[in-house]
Amino acid sequence: MVTPAVPTARAFHVLAKPTGPICNLDCSYCFFLSKEALYPGDRFRMTDEVLERYLRQLLDAHPDGEVTVAWQGGEPTLMGVDFFRRAVELAEQVRRPRQRLAHTIQTNATLIDDEWAAMLAEHRFLVGVSLDGPPELNDTYRVDKRGGPSSAKVLRGLGHLVRRGVDVNVLCTVHRANQDRAVEVYRYFRDDLDVRHVQFIPIVERDNDTGFQEGDRVTGRSVEPDAWGRFLIEVFDEWVVRDVGEVFVQMFDAALASWLGLPASMCIFAETCGDAVALEHNGDLYSCDHFVEPDHLLGNIATTTMVELVTSPQQRAFGRAKRDTLPGYCRECEVRFACNGECPKNRFVSTPDGEPGLNYLCEGYRAFFNHVDEPMRIMAALLRAGRPADEVMTIARRAQTS
Repeated sequence: MVTPAVPTARAFHVLAKPTGPICNLDCSYCFFLSKEALYPGDRFRMTDEVLERYLRQLLDAHPDGEVTVAWQGGEPTLMGVDFFRRAVELAEQVRRPRQRLAHTIQTNATLIDDEWAAMLAEHRFLVGVSLDGPPELNDTYRVDKRGGPSSAKVLRGLGHLVRRGVDVNVLCTVHRANQDRAVEVYRYFRDDLDVRHVQFIPIVERDNDTGFQEGDRVTGRSVEPDAWGRFLIEVFDEWVVRDVGEVFVQMFDAALASWLGLPASMCIFAETCGDAVALEHNGDLYSCDHFVEPDHLLGNIATTTMVELVTSPQQRAFGRAKRDTLPGYCRECEVRFACNGECPKNRFVSTPDGEPGLNYLCEGYRAFFNHVDEPMRIMAALLRAGRPADEVMTIARRAQTS
C-alpha cells in the first residue's frame, strides 16, 4: 500500500515512457530501442492504473506552482490521442488548486494529424519534434521500420502543429552525418521551417551489444569530439550576430546561465545529478533516462512512492557520483564552472595523464566554452545592467568584421 507523499522541497523531473522503448521508427543510433529486452513478452502500454498512480504521486510530491508532466518514448503518440486526453483530465482532477500543469511531449511527429494538433494546442502542450536537419541529413539515420526516409512524415506532422499554433521546439541530434554542416542545419530550422527553439544533442553511441552505458568504444555514427565543438561554435557565430533574442538555442541559454552564476538549466551541466528520473510504462523508476538498466532500477511506484525513490540512498549516491568521480584534470579546468564534466554517460575515456572518467566530448566542450567566453561575459553584463542581451549583436558584428 502506497501512502501519499508529503511535498518535497527538492524538485525532480520525470520522463514518463508510456510505450517504453516501442517506436514506429528505427533510428540507427537510438539507444533506447534495445531496452525492449528488459521486458520480454510485454505489451509496452501504460495502463490507466499506472497512469493514475504516476500523476497522483508526481503532484503529491511537488509544492504549489508549476509542475511539468513530461512524456517521451520510444514514441509516446503510439498510445493514441485518447490516452493523453485522459492523462490531462486526470491531472486536472488530482492537482491542488495552486498547482499549474505544464504538459510536454517529445515525438517524432510522424503520427501527428489535425486531431492530435488540436488536442495539444487546447491543453498548451510544449511539443519537442525530433529532426536532424534537411531531409538528406535527417534520413541518413532517422528511418522507418523498412529503412525508408522519415522526413516527409515528420514535416507533415510539424505542419499540423504549426497551423494549430502549438508551441514547438526542435530536437536535433548531431552525429557523423551532419556534424560538418552546422550552419546549413541551423539555417534550415531558422529560415525554412521558421523554428525559434532548438536543442542540439550529441550522439555518443557505445559500441556494444547490450545497449547499456558500457565500454570505451563508440560507433561510427557517433559525433567526433572536435566536430561537436566546431558544430556549436559555427552555430553560435551565426546566432550571436543576428539571432539573439529571436532564436533560442538551449545550449547557449545554458551557457549564459553559467556566466550569470545561476543554477544549471540543463542537468548535464549541473555539479551533481539525480533529480531527473525515467518512469517506464509499468511503473518502474530508473535513475536517469540514459541509465534504464538493471543496476539503476530504483523500484516500482506501485510499492514505493516516487519521492521516496528519488530521495533514496541509492539515487542520492548516483547523483553525488557525478561530482565525486570528476577527474583532477577536470577540477582544474578553466571552464569547469560551465561544464562540470557534462553527463556521466559520456565519461568513459582517460585524461592526458591517464586518470579515468574524462568526458568523451571534452575537447569539443572545452573549445566551445572558451570560444564563447567574451560574448557570454558581455551578455551577462548587459543583463545585470537591466539591458537586453541582444545588444551583444552589434559588438559581435564589429568583432567578426575587424
